[in-house]
Amino acid sequence: MLVFLTNNFTAPALTIAKLYQGRWQIELFFKWLKQHLRIKAFYGTSPNAVRTQIWSAIAVYLLVVILKKRLHLEAGLYTILQILSLTLFEKMPISQALSQLPPTSPPTDPQNHQCLLEF
Repeated sequence: MLVFLTNNFTAPALTIAKLYQGRWQIELFFKWLKQHLRIKAFYGTSPNAVRTQIWSAIAVYLLVVILKKRLHLEAGLYTILQILSLTLFEKMPISQALSQLPPTSPPTDPQNHQCLLEF
């Protein structure tokens, strides 16, 4: 049995439960954003600025996941992002910059980031 508190006494209980469910999905989305996209602060406060920064971060995340898959890299996404940020303005192929990665041990967590995108 779940109890939902509300001050809207005119809406049916199922509607209130659906609203809580929708809010929980939003909370999970922002939790995922904080964990994976490393957004520390938003540079703008308008809805358009926030949307643009989130979509840019998601695009970068997906490009790094694709890069990791295509180059068969064992390093974690965070490590790859760090190397890319250090070699951002150097004229060298990405594969060369990432070929110097130290070997990593296999992850102990069976759920890794690629499962999210079915790679």
